[in-house]
Amino acid sequence: MVTPGRTPEVEPDAARPELTVLYDGACPLCRREIGVYRGLTPLDPGSPVCFADVNDTASPLPPGTTREQLMARFHVRHRDGRLLSGAQAFLALWAALPGWRWLARLGRLPGAAWAMEQAYRLFLRGRPTLQRWATRLEGPGKG
Repeated sequence: MVTPGRTPEVEPDAARPELTVLYDGACPLCRREIGVYRGLTPLDPGSPVCFADVNDTASPLPPGTTREQLMARFHVRHRDGRLLSGAQAFLALWAALPGWRWLARLGRLPGAAWAMEQAYRLFLRGRPTLQRWATRLEGPGKG
């Protein structure tokens, strides 16, 4: 139950999948990317990965975070509560996805995660423009 003015708590560890992807469902780029990842994960409750739209105000947030913080960068939350963002979050997700584990291994090579993080930060600077273009491509009534 959610008390007005309080952030809802996340479910107990036993009920949580191994990895929760926290994404901005209002972002057309994010929705497309998450759509790809969702297509790779089973829909059953035992799936190691689940997805939470942090733009949805009914969606619970990890303790100590804000929606704005979570929507500004890509985040994943491990079952044990560890929160990763940016390149480290992508590597954790890719390691959990069938067919993408090779990419996670590549990202673990010396210097690769650092280079990925720099590229991601560069992407984030252009993200607002890319979002506007993607919104136009989606057309009216989407999102």
